[in-house]
Amino acid sequence: MTAWQELGTGTDREARAAARLNGTAPRPARALPWPGSWQPLGARFRADGEGGRGTNFALWAPGAEAVDVCLFDEDGRESRHRLTEQTYQTWHGYLPGVLPGTRYGFRVHGRWDPWTGARHNPAKLLIDPYARAIDGGCTTHEAVSSAVRNWPERDVADTVRDDRDSAPYVPRSVVVHDADDWYDDQRPKTPWADTVLYELHVRGFTMRHPDIPPGLRGTYAGLAHPAAIAHLTGLGVTAVELLPVHHHVSEDHLQERGLVNYWGYNTLGFFAPHAGYSSSGSRGQQVGEFKRMVRALHAAGIEVILDVVYNHTAESGVMGPALSFRGIDNAGYYRPDRSRRGYADYTGCGNTLDTRRPQVIRLVTDSLRYWVQEMGVDGFRFDLAAALARGSDAVEMEHPFLAAVSQDPVLSRVKLIAEPWDVGPGGYQLGGFPPLWGEWNDRFRDTLRDFWRGARPDVRELATRIAGSSDLYQRGGRRPYASVNYVTSHDGFTLRDLVSYDRKHNLANGEDNRDGTDDNRSWNHGREGETSDPAVRALRVRQLRNLLTTLLLSSGVPMLTAGDELGRTQRGNNNAYCQDNEIGWLDWSLLDDPEWRSLAELTARLIRLRRSHPVLRQRAFFSGRPAAPDGPRDLSWLTPAGREMTEADWFAPTHALAMRLSGTAMAERDQHGREVHDADFLLLLNADAEPRRFTLPGPHRPLVDTALAGPPAPVPVTEVTLTGRSAMLLTA
Repeated sequence: MTAWQELGTGTDREARAAARLNGTAPRPARALPWPGSWQPLGARFRADGEGGRGTNFALWAPGAEAVDVCLFDEDGRESRHRLTEQTYQTWHGYLPGVLPGTRYGFRVHGRWDPWTGARHNPAKLLIDPYARAIDGGCTTHEAVSSAVRNWPERDVADTVRDDRDSAPYVPRSVVVHDADDWYDDQRPKTPWADTVLYELHVRGFTMRHPDIPPGLRGTYAGLAHPAAIAHLTGLGVTAVELLPVHHHVSEDHLQERGLVNYWGYNTLGFFAPHAGYSSSGSRGQQVGEFKRMVRALHAAGIEVILDVVYNHTAESGVMGPALSFRGIDNAGYYRPDRSRRGYADYTGCGNTLDTRRPQVIRLVTDSLRYWVQEMGVDGFRFDLAAALARGSDAVEMEHPFLAAVSQDPVLSRVKLIAEPWDVGPGGYQLGGFPPLWGEWNDRFRDTLRDFWRGARPDVRELATRIAGSSDLYQRGGRRPYASVNYVTSHDGFTLRDLVSYDRKHNLANGEDNRDGTDDNRSWNHGREGETSDPAVRALRVRQLRNLLTTLLLSSGVPMLTAGDELGRTQRGNNNAYCQDNEIGWLDWSLLDDPEWRSLAELTARLIRLRRSHPVLRQRAFFSGRPAAPDGPRDLSWLTPAGREMTEADWFAPTHALAMRLSGTAMAERDQHGREVHDADFLLLLNADAEPRRFTLPGPHRPLVDTALAGPPAPVPVTEVTLTGRSAMLLTA
């Protein structure tokens, strides 16, 4: 029997036959691996105890009958090594001489029984779920699927195994030496109440920056460049929230249209930094480059939050590519539907990871800890987080995954942000996540949009949102900073487009403008798209100032979307997920225009005010009561006439509101137990088209007036007339 024949029998026969037909039969295997260790999972480079070095491979594959480690040399030739040891459902072995930079994958042998969820197919080269780096792309080809895509009987196509070798068309895992003690890193550890988030795309933020060297644009090194960091520190943001940087691939339908999954919500590797954002290489160099980026941001006082996608993977539905989990243990990783052939899809992406299972919880929490402990990040925003908390069907806030995170000594100490919904029934869970979690507050977003476009009949909802959304977050011991307030995010219109378009314009996505939401709550102010009409342009810019001012002065954690402070436009595209071009990239030349430069300056001025005054970033919910018997209320609401609002006022039609914050009635003490006091502030909002006169409760100095491009004169006044659709911040 030859070495190739020794690789196995039974289910291997089909793979050998396919390899002969395709002309891809691998080179003879070397000697069997040493037994090695069943933990940790993945490929871990280490010394072998006899003066040599090598790599231990460990793969959890409970339904497998055999597992091969496949190594690829510099010419792309494959050699296979059978793992003969199995401990606690984990196949493992140590290969001497396998060094960092080596590319590898797995082939898993076992049952093909789609009716019970078993989809093993050794013809498919599989990514290691614990791979620290991934090299190469995923090419559109029918051989990438584990089932025959072009089978004439479509209703059973997913049950017919495709035995063509997928190796020429899929990426490889990479062995990485990832030890790092972070001795020179100082985490900012910004308190939640002091946090200002800035959502950005690593590539899009840097691709057009004139002061970043061309070779670094679009990369981790580009984001670490002093020119990029200078903009962040100039604004005063305390954390960047990076769109997905886990290694991801583009779906077939995008590749067929000449597009890519630009946003990255199609994860392939939960431990691997996306290689496409590396300027230094994809054979492990991306790991070091990412770490250096984190160090540079930390040195500037900026935390790094990752937008992570654990709810689904890039393998899509049953006819999607077999890239990793599907071929390792399909029924062990994914939530099955009632037939067990397909998947329960709470994500809209074809599959849902089954976080009810201990091994899947381990995978996700291992990944999260890795990014904190070895890659240096400071927190996570979880895409479609409700899908991670689903029990047998419903979302459960006592779910094992949430319990595992809350008790973890590493993860319970970093920032955790939920996108508190998924696309399944009962998936909208705003306000429902437990303590430790912040949440994207879409009710804040919708309320501010509606108020400033004049679509709300009264100000009750607005007052609740800008005061911290206590109706959503006060129960269970949560604080105002559980509310992550935003007006825009990557998903939807930019801020400039929000005031320039009534309708989405997504034809560039190639989906006949069917994609993207139709519920934009936007207003073009009389002209669709860009216009030279000076009155419309002036009103639009004022509305941008209104939205930014209200966002940054509200109680909770504000989140800006990169480029909104520059007047960035996506030309009306509200779903630019596939636009890796000037539609999706920031245009830094906008800073050369005084109109847009003044918007950036206003944004920085508002953030400085927020950081300088604790009354503008409350750590506790307002009580509406005075701190002393004869003192002022910590929060009071006034009519334009200057009197406190009554119940009748709250229900009366109006587009104007005054919010008074008392700096002497704060229920807060510093770390030494001393009472915290601050100045008093008055925020005036007028969403009416006509000017509105406000009588003030005593002399106040204007600090911000959105009717002006720059700061107002700080002259004390007792009465002001707000321009139609404008806001003003004053201090006593």
